Amino acid sequence: MTRITLVEGDITEQQVDAVVNAANSSLLGGGGVDGAIHRRGGPQILEECRRLRASHWGKGLPTGHAVATTAGRLPARWVVHTVGPVYRAEEYEERAELLASCYRESLRVAAELGARTVAFPAVSAGIYGWPPADAARIALGTVAEVLDSGDAEAGAQPVEVRFVLFGSDMYEVFERARRELLGRDD
Repeated sequence: MTRITLVEGDITEQQVDAVVNAANSSLLGGGGVDGAIHRRGGPQILEECRRLRASHWGKGLPTGHAVATTAGRLPARWVVHTVGPVYRAEEYEERAELLASCYRESLRVAAELGARTVAFPAVSAGIYGWPPADAARIALGTVAEVLDSGDAEAGAQPVEVRFVLFGSDMYEVFERARRELLGRDD
């Protein structure tokens, strides 16, 4: 059975098979989690992202999709890049589905890689403006649904999905959502 865990900390310090990057569509780095992963991971990540842009993703990675690269100097094997949606209340249903897709697609890519441990940030809950409590509900609910279904589409499911949350406020929001949604304290 896969465990879902929460930790407060820095995602770039996680010793896991795959770290999920809350990327922008360019795949070429940015601010927040994306910038931190590119800075700490080094130029190998950027080189692979440039190759992806030069081939299949010439117009950028669409929102809700995921692709993998090396992790460079990170203490992980791979980085799974996913593009979360910017929050807009007037387009909530469509964008909430895109946010859920980020988690589903990232788990699918991680399974294809054979990743047994995966670390997620709170996708879209930073500069993209997604309300943290709703982002936590979507993130935890989607991951639990994918893991409960046993549908990794390829490879084995991870044994641990870790949400790495920056700051005590975000950690508390995810902890409340986990208790409400999953009814357990893994």
